[in-house]
Amino acid sequence: MNSSDSHSPIPMITVGELVARFLEQCGVKVAFGVISIHNMPMLDALHRRGHIHFVPARGEAGACNMADAAARVSGVLGVCVTSTGTGAGNAAGALVEALTAGTPLLHLTGQIESDFIDRDLGFIHEAPAQLAMLQAVGKAAFRIRNAETALATLREAVRVAFTPPCGPVSLDIPSDVQARLLPLPADLAPLWPAPLQPAAAEVEALAALLLDKRRPLLWLGGGARGAGAAVARFVAMGWGVVTSVQGRGILPEDHPASLGAYNLQKPAEALYQSCDAMLVVGSRLRSNETLRYQLKLPAALYRIDANALAHNRGYPSDYFVQGDALATLHALADRLEGRMAPDPALLPDVQRARQQAVAHVNGTLGPYQALQDGLAAQAAQAVQNGSGLWWVRDITLSNSMWGNRAPQLNHPRAGVHALGGGIGQGLAMAIGASVADRLHGLGRKTVALVGDGGFMLNVGELACAAQERAPFVLLLMNDGGYGVIKNIQDDLYGSRHCYVDLHTPDFAQLCTSLQVAHLRLSGPEHCAAVLAQAWALDGPVVVEVDMRAWGPFAAKFAGPILRKD
Repeated sequence: MNSSDSHSPIPMITVGELVARFLEQCGVKVAFGVISIHNMPMLDALHRRGHIHFVPARGEAGACNMADAAARVSGVLGVCVTSTGTGAGNAAGALVEALTAGTPLLHLTGQIESDFIDRDLGFIHEAPAQLAMLQAVGKAAFRIRNAETALATLREAVRVAFTPPCGPVSLDIPSDVQARLLPLPADLAPLWPAPLQPAAAEVEALAALLLDKRRPLLWLGGGARGAGAAVARFVAMGWGVVTSVQGRGILPEDHPASLGAYNLQKPAEALYQSCDAMLVVGSRLRSNETLRYQLKLPAALYRIDANALAHNRGYPSDYFVQGDALATLHALADRLEGRMAPDPALLPDVQRARQQAVAHVNGTLGPYQALQDGLAAQAAQAVQNGSGLWWVRDITLSNSMWGNRAPQLNHPRAGVHALGGGIGQGLAMAIGASVADRLHGLGRKTVALVGDGGFMLNVGELACAAQERAPFVLLLMNDGGYGVIKNIQDDLYGSRHCYVDLHTPDFAQLCTSLQVAHLRLSGPEHCAAVLAQAWALDGPVVVEVDMRAWGPFAAKFAGPILRKD
């Protein structure tokens, strides 16, 4: 550097540009949102700099679902940008979903000018308690009140979002603050949280409890997604593995040690009763995956979780270690390798239980077995070609029947589903996953499973998909209504079918009007050909499955399984 360079003035930038530059430092390649007068300084900066692709969603709920799914498949911070007031409020349900799923996401929302906040003036676009609202539906919410504290607040928001249990953090930034100038900081790097290291004495104590176990199982949840290398060490020792729906693919599901996500079927429960230990890692043992906490797990139950509050939740823990899943499992494996003697019959028993569970689930599908098998064949072909799929699911009857367990997944981030139970999020999630895949060069096909009822909740996002040429295949299960609710009404309400029959558009014409490819599956015999055709097309493809022509499943699903014995 010469002497003249040392006296060069420090460039001045707006807070909006600071936001854009900071997101670039976080590795963000895509953001989703709806432009408004209250976020234009930020979005103008994104546009001018050109390093982050912005996807203009048709609504804030869809934008937040897109950002959520993009973060889930890429592992990079999800970013959603909304307006203030009702615009921010529109994202609330999607923020609840991201919170439930533990997705690190930054929600950037505008705010009215600083001079008028909280003065009860009825100022246009104001939400009188916007921060409180956002705190209630996310992990945290902060306001950037001036240019001087902007970088510190951004850093803290991202640190909190990535601190387990991860979740969405909202940043409320008044529009006048976004436009204020500040000197360009020399360092814009985020402050990533360090993995939580377990206490050595606690790892020693847990190892001592496990040393003599002959039939141990790992139960892996979403909090163990980054622990695949350590899980492989336990599998090599002879442990079996079962996962929650969030934990699918941490161990590839075609591995002989894997029970997959067949975690609550009777063959799985019988297997648990033959096991002398279960180590639960990064899972909340949620109600819908444990028969409302009545699933009979092994008598000795141990837990590892970064969240201290997981201890004794749902099920009592015989021993609990707080720590990062990868670090703690590696430390535990260091103390167990070469010292355990698992029963050689355990893994064959795991496979037998899985085969029995698969046979039970497949026996409920009737004609839809062909759809499951056709998708599995396409997924297997993708794996042979060195890739795979992102398997995105909305809350719909078909997902409950088979989508949460099949096809087999081989990547810890491959499964993306509406964990919080809200319908209508699958289309937007497919857009987020497929765009993130393209921009991050991940090389996988996005396939989404949605119902017609949920699809119509955010059908406007199909226009967003068309505009982005988002490369996904969407399986639209069309039964003309809310199928699960009808089944519940059959079981509990004397088959009084009220408010469940839906008027829907001609989906072929709708897709044509938006220049989206549409294929119809009128019967099981056409599955292989139609899915292969859909897979080969570019951009968004809607494959409509006419469920009224296909007929019913072989068994009824009427909501979460309840213990009746």
